[in-house]
Amino acid sequence: MQFVEAKGVRIPAVGLGTMMLKDDTCIDIVSKAIGLGYRNIDTAQLYGNEREVGEGIRASGVKREDIFLTTKVTWNRLHEFEKAVDDSLAALKVPFVDLLLIHWQGHELTVTETVKTLCTFKRKGLAKNIGVANFTVAMLDEAVKAADEPLINNQIEVHPFLDQTKIVDACRRHGLAVVAYTPLARGRAMRDPVLNEIGKQHGKSAVQVALRWLVQQNIVAIPRTEKVARLSSNAEKAAVILKEIAQLEKLAGLLREQAGAFKQQGKGGPQGASQPIR
Repeated sequence: MQFVEAKGVRIPAVGLGTMMLKDDTCIDIVSKAIGLGYRNIDTAQLYGNEREVGEGIRASGVKREDIFLTTKVTWNRLHEFEKAVDDSLAALKVPFVDLLLIHWQGHELTVTETVKTLCTFKRKGLAKNIGVANFTVAMLDEAVKAADEPLINNQIEVHPFLDQTKIVDACRRHGLAVVAYTPLARGRAMRDPVLNEIGKQHGKSAVQVALRWLVQQNIVAIPRTEKVARLSSNAEKAAVILKEIAQLEKLAGLLREQAGAFKQQGKGGPQGASQPIR
């Protein structure tokens, strides 16, 4: 298993995103993913499935301490941060999470106020690690300055059609891991001719190439799927070796050329999604 390391913390390089997974489907996908070797499971209050994610983990039969579990407090509950964290732990039926994130920064509190509160949960042992999601460069700078416990990551949307160079560079400057949600661009990756062309040269799928493109840049990828058959394919991404410089340049060119063309209505929080974070 590959890992991305940040400030001494090892995060499994490919995990399972659970956004939009609901009810028994969520329980089944989480359980089967863990059975296939996934050890990084991502959820959030906003997804409305923490209870099912917890059930899926228990149904897998794998020890809780062997799972890297992430959840997030949504921006509209930052004013009641402690209750929000208690609610998440109760829904998941766990005494702590491995990573607790601020899921978008709201407008009621400053970044400094929010981050200082976030740090208290690490000291209380309710979160082994803490981080942020969808933070801009300026927000990240303020967060790192305010934190009296180490922040280990920024979870943002990253894929070959969205140029996030500025925020990725900022994360690396601060020693933070980048965790990529929507790494397959909501299905666009599997249809892209460039990704399919590279995949054919390796006997792999376009999806595997897109995931490998991220992992090879030391970015954690958390793809979501409702199909058990795709879980194994996603997990096998490490078999794709993009050694040829020409192929890496081709993917970089794909990003530069198509980033501006990838426009979708933002969802999930105040800053919107599917737009570069500055």
